[in-house]
Amino acid sequence: MKIYVDYDDCLCETARSFSKIAVEMFGKNVPYEKIRFFDLDKSFDLTDEEFRKFMLKGHEPEVLLSYEETPGASEVINEWLSQGHEVSVITGRPFSAFGPSRLWLDEHGLKDIPLYCLNKYGRDSFIRDSEFSLELEDYYKMHFDIAVEDSPKAFKFFDHLPELKVLVFDRPWNRECEFPSGNFTRCFDWESIRKISRSM
Repeated sequence: MKIYVDYDDCLCETARSFSKIAVEMFGKNVPYEKIRFFDLDKSFDLTDEEFRKFMLKGHEPEVLLSYEETPGASEVINEWLSQGHEVSVITGRPFSAFGPSRLWLDEHGLKDIPLYCLNKYGRDSFIRDSEFSLELEDYYKMHFDIAVEDSPKAFKFFDHLPELKVLVFDRPWNRECEFPSGNFTRCFDWESIRKISRSM
């Protein structure tokens, strides 16, 4: 099988860190469980300028490297690899974050996983024509059997794969969203992702 895995809040606890950063930078105390929107400027009630500074801080190399692994992520992914499955990490992070993102994967036992920065959101620092960056037209040429994703805003990027099974990692910001089809299944942890993938 070919498996797509999102980075933030599937592999690592990005939103928990952003919740702390919002307090430190702006005194905005929004606990992780109260983050109701994928758009963090809305969740933390930030102005455009505050949000710009917030995102820059969250993508500093030392901050990216400090994110805690989501429990079980590397264990399940390495199990998939040992079974001969192809796994790709496809992130909406800007390409400027590629270096520390790659290093984080390496440090968490995921050296054999290709990492691609997909220009989902028109990031200003996205670099074209890199081996590890994807424009949407490049991404739409790829095929996957399973996707692990947390963001409702990313669901539209699966429309070209009608047979794809999407395992939605349960997060506060996706609990009220309506899934596009019966191919979407809510998963509460990596153990449930492992069990579902075994049945496919």
